[in-house]
Amino acid sequence: MLMVVAVTGNLVTISFLTEHSYGAFSDRAICRASAVAYPTTEKELLQVVAAGTRERQKMRVVTRFSHSTTKLACVDGEDGRLISTELLNHTLNVDRDAMTITVESGVSLRQLIGDAAKVGLALRMAPHWWGLTVGGMMSTGAHGSSWDGEHGGTAFHDYVIEMRMVTSAPPDQGYSMVRIFKQSNFTELDAARVSLGVFGVISQVTVQLELMFKRSISYMTIKDSDLVEMVEKHGSRYEFPDIMWYPSKGEVTYRMDDRVSVDIPGSGSYDSLLFAAKNSKLLAFQRSREEGLELERNSEKICTVAEGISAYFNSLSYGLSNDGMNYSGYPVIGNHSDMMSSGGCLDSKEDALATACPWDSRIHGQFFHQTTFTIPLRNVKAFISDIQSLVKIEPKALCGLDLYNGVLIRYVQPSFAYLGIEFEGMEFEFTYYRSRDPLMPRMYEDFFEEIEQMGLFKYEGLPHWGKNRNVAFINAIDKYQDAAFFLMMKQMFDPLGLFSSKWTDAVLGLGGDLTVDTEGCALEGLCICSKDVHCSPTNGYFCRPGKIYKAARVCAHL
Repeated sequence: MLMVVAVTGNLVTISFLTEHSYGAFSDRAICRASAVAYPTTEKELLQVVAAGTRERQKMRVVTRFSHSTTKLACVDGEDGRLISTELLNHTLNVDRDAMTITVESGVSLRQLIGDAAKVGLALRMAPHWWGLTVGGMMSTGAHGSSWDGEHGGTAFHDYVIEMRMVTSAPPDQGYSMVRIFKQSNFTELDAARVSLGVFGVISQVTVQLELMFKRSISYMTIKDSDLVEMVEKHGSRYEFPDIMWYPSKGEVTYRMDDRVSVDIPGSGSYDSLLFAAKNSKLLAFQRSREEGLELERNSEKICTVAEGISAYFNSLSYGLSNDGMNYSGYPVIGNHSDMMSSGGCLDSKEDALATACPWDSRIHGQFFHQTTFTIPLRNVKAFISDIQSLVKIEPKALCGLDLYNGVLIRYVQPSFAYLGIEFEGMEFEFTYYRSRDPLMPRMYEDFFEEIEQMGLFKYEGLPHWGKNRNVAFINAIDKYQDAAFFLMMKQMFDPLGLFSSKWTDAVLGLGGDLTVDTEGCALEGLCICSKDVHCSPTNGYFCRPGKIYKAARVCAHL
């Protein structure tokens, strides 16, 4: 977050520029606010919300990590107020007998896992990346990977059994109040589990844990010729499976990850190479090389570079170690708390930035789009087959995905949350090159846009709330059967709409536009092209139907 001071005559104006870890939101908006509050207790949070309500000031919540690519952290205009949960970072109670943990909303996933493990308890399900806060995970529906119904759901928010939220209130109630959501009132709790921050500010959360157990993990890379047949079977065989798919290589890496007895020997750990600290100069070199190859349209060289990256990951067992230091072979067995999530780059020294997370916006590192959606199980095989058909048309088209370790496929169960996943399905995550020039198309622009539109519209995908370009949210709210109940609760908790923004209103179907009609808007996912100017005619890109999905409209290089 950057503070900007402007002096005009005798008038001094202070505004704050809201950024996130990647350096640019999905539409490259510059988000400004007039004030930022850092409450340290729920009492202080009540005072902050009361002040904003009294002044009819728009408010949005920000976290210390800010890993959502969407505009969830933006307020409308420069008069809004940001509320940071950075100092609401305390573990309040760990109950060994009840197997619960109560934390403030700014507590990181890393801290929650560690504090639970100290007393022999485990959080069953969470994302692989632990640089997230409890409030952030809940507000965006962050999840892990599992179809196992015996032990619980896939999303973190489905393990929340109680939460406290500070919302606005009428003047006779002091302009703010604490609302407590419990399982006994599941209607309110299920509405608040995934709220996009439009109800208020989460202050505390109580999470159901279980006794510590161990996991056994192995990786296997084979050809993807039978992926359509294997994808469902793989999800049914293991409790924590996922898949890394490299369509242009015609390969797939299966993560065989299952629960084992805590009595089985093993002190393994997982520190994903995707989230490991890397030399800043090397990251800058890799990004410059990628930009150059994109500019040259050198797809053959990109495929060669990508081949080396995937081989590197495989040679280092993706970050697994058998004893916390060294790798000696599969399976790797260790405590669940050491095998579920990681994020070594968070420990990079802030002063010199000699090493950093690959996407750190302070260095010239990775800059990418993420298209992420969950497809109903009944449509998964057809979607995979369509992607394989696209690759047959141009085998090199999707090599760029391999620079970001391929397509991540996770297994997702239905959620209790009104805005959670509504069916058993599979989430597909595509991470791919983004130009720093919003009017510069990428190689095989049409292939990526067709996949995006196929997954979202042809195969009924639900977008991840914290990721995606704007086009992913077109009519998305209509896909949720409990959307009307969610909006009713939103009106109840925040009748003045002080915690909403133009962006959240548009996403929730309450007015405003998610798309624009401007030059090059399709390149950044700010529209689906309907005319050539939405692409980049000067660079040879024109709006055309998709190659497989004819209803798609994509920017094709002619």
